[in-house]
Amino acid sequence: MKAALMYGPNDIRVEMTEKPACPKDGMILKIMAVGLCGSDIRNLTSDSRKGNYPFIYGHEIVGCVDEVGPEETKYHVGQRLFLFPGTYCMECDNCISGHSENCENEHVAKLAGTGGFAQYIAVGGEKIHYGGIYEIPDGVSYEAASLGEPLTSVFACLENAKVGYADTIVIIGAGPIGDFMAQISKIRGAQKIIMIDLNEHRLEMAKQFGVDEVIVSKLDDPQYAIDRVLELTNGKGADKVISATPANATQAQALYMVKKGGLVVFFGGVPKGSKTELDTNLIHYNNIWIKGHFGASYDQSKRAFHLATSPNFPAEKFITHILPLDEINHGIELTKTGEAIKVVLHPWD
Repeated sequence: MKAALMYGPNDIRVEMTEKPACPKDGMILKIMAVGLCGSDIRNLTSDSRKGNYPFIYGHEIVGCVDEVGPEETKYHVGQRLFLFPGTYCMECDNCISGHSENCENEHVAKLAGTGGFAQYIAVGGEKIHYGGIYEIPDGVSYEAASLGEPLTSVFACLENAKVGYADTIVIIGAGPIGDFMAQISKIRGAQKIIMIDLNEHRLEMAKQFGVDEVIVSKLDDPQYAIDRVLELTNGKGADKVISATPANATQAQALYMVKKGGLVVFFGGVPKGSKTELDTNLIHYNNIWIKGHFGASYDQSKRAFHLATSPNFPAEKFITHILPLDEINHGIELTKTGEAIKVVLHPWD
């Protein structure tokens, strides 16, 4: 089969490799589309495997069942499926309490997750047993269904932060995640959405997703974006501020953009080992709540997938580039420069 193999940082080669064998209790999924995620790009451009190469990334996977093992009875050849990368045991304390995104079972968590930059992927019986596989509705394209994965964490974040009518929201970061946040915040009833980014082109594209005001931030003047937010909120600050960038600086900035008693969410992961300096007096005296967000529960993942594949969600606006798998490196550059919102790769083109 054809696959995009990572041999090291920025060394991604599309080659022919061996097709995986079908598990006796599982299936082989023929991958019809796979989204290119920001975390994929971060992994592909850094020494993410610490020398353990080659490796196949890609986790926004949709396809059709190509083969089933003799012991598999749930799925059949030809079914169109979305493969959610998260897998939860549903038995540990976190799963039982409704927070399966914090599943404590490391073995189960590793049952699915990556390998999508290829033409086929093997899905074992354990993954099928624990769940997180959803059938794609008739009439929904593979490309639209692939948005179910990146939409999941955003959907969960906004639900957990209780974004709704008539919030004023600040989103720092105008990448695909920021755009998803803007669109879903509007669906949830947010009244005003302010988006901040260094890239003016990205901000212009974000306006189609319900963004009301944009702020082009300045690296040499971090106070500028703060002052603009206060100006746009009559000096009060926003109800909720979401830092959706991999930068420590935006986490620190967010505290000065939120109103007293407001909520700051750290959504974007920052470089491992880095530290963010926070003004704890400001947090204390302004009664600021801070929440970290990562992942989504099974329940949230399923509802997010239903939203992504519903007529109410403008999937076609987010997918700006559909490229063959051979052009994965081009897709990475398009995403990094901000020319693309969402790149979806076709392994069979």
